[in-house]
Amino acid sequence: MDWDLILRLTVACVLATIVGYDREYRAKDAGLKTHFLVALGSALFMIISRYGFGDSTQVDFSRVAAQVVSGIGFIGAGTIIFQKQVVRGLTTAASLWATSGIGMAAGAGLYAIAAAATLLTMIGLEAFGYIFKKFGARRIYISILVNDKPTAQSVYFELKKVGYQILSYDLSRLDKADGYRVAIVVRSLVGNDEEGFIEVLHTNPDITVEQVE
Repeated sequence: MDWDLILRLTVACVLATIVGYDREYRAKDAGLKTHFLVALGSALFMIISRYGFGDSTQVDFSRVAAQVVSGIGFIGAGTIIFQKQVVRGLTTAASLWATSGIGMAAGAGLYAIAAAATLLTMIGLEAFGYIFKKFGARRIYISILVNDKPTAQSVYFELKKVGYQILSYDLSRLDKADGYRVAIVVRSLVGNDEEGFIEVLHTNPDITVEQVE
């Protein structure tokens, strides 16, 4: 029984679970199970590339491992979507890529490197997220219904007046109904009240807030 190789697979899965739990907790599409399987598969391929072909000198052991690096891109790309004028899923795709590396490190028996990479990945996901949330800015998607174009334009200028940066603005006519739908992506600038846009929207009775996220 190759207990050492089984230990490598187990370490890869345990470390990936830490990263995956963070994505699961934040309700991302690629969560705990996905990260678990990515690390398991990466570690397994790493073991196969090193020990699956005997001691032959005619085999390039790095070829299988190299394909893991490029192949994981297909899974990562599946988590990236362009929705509501905003690109989403980049961080989760990057965490999958990093988790693949963690699995490969564990599969190669580099436990300290795998553990350090896991710690640094969590710092990137959690610590940086906390810092930028507290001192940086965030994007807010707002969908509203209005009766006429002047009202829609007034929302645009009011948001800019109170300090919001307009990243995208889309005005479309409602099907089979009078009025328009306005989809706006704003960026809350540093030092501004992130929820100040609510007061702007509620000051006009002709505006119906459809969605905010």
